[in-house]
Amino acid sequence: MTPPATSTLPAAVLWDMDGTLVDTEPYWIDTEYAMAEKYGGTWSQEHAMNLVGNALLDSGDYIRVHMGIDRTPQQIVDELLDGVVARVEVEVPWRPGARELLTDLGAHGVPCALVTMSWQRFVAPILAELPVGSFASVVTGDRVGLGKPHPEPYLTAAAELGLHPGQCLAIEDSNTGAKSAVAAGCTVLCVPHHVPILEGERRVFADTLEGLGVADLGAMVPPWVATRWLDT
Repeated sequence: MTPPATSTLPAAVLWDMDGTLVDTEPYWIDTEYAMAEKYGGTWSQEHAMNLVGNALLDSGDYIRVHMGIDRTPQQIVDELLDGVVARVEVEVPWRPGARELLTDLGAHGVPCALVTMSWQRFVAPILAELPVGSFASVVTGDRVGLGKPHPEPYLTAAAELGLHPGQCLAIEDSNTGAKSAVAAGCTVLCVPHHVPILEGERRVFADTLEGLGVADLGAMVPPWVATRWLDT
């Protein structure tokens, strides 16, 4: 599909991963419950949802405190990664419409970056299932000093693409991720999944990515945002 001549597109699209590109949150949650059982801790769905979108070491510290287990945040993260990587290597649970939109963006020359708080060893088997070069930049949680909701991950991705964040559209499924992208200066396409996302400046909403193409992205944002993509 070729975008109409009046369509204004972002200079780049910056993708969150967990819950946006892939639905791996159930893998994390299952692993968290397994750890609680293994070490005699306690866990709940509410606690699990509080971790969605967070930096992994922050999540590890939260688990240490609220699960009540005698493990360091690093040990917790390592064990979580062991569990989810094993699951992803068996099956990558793609979110509806995500791969199709990613393919359409590539076909129209819109560069993409992956901006995730997951670490590289978890991201690698997911990237292996996509065409080489699907992402021009990959920013993982172990590459940044400050994770979401801090703007550093999105600032890093935009810089690696040689762009101002205001020229970029981020796609996020969590309020934590949306806060990070907005703080960096991006406009955010919010597609809530496991947790709600609050309304706010530079946030537009969709129920799903399914059926969305390149031409739809420019049509979803207010005209002043589309103009900024060109003028920033």
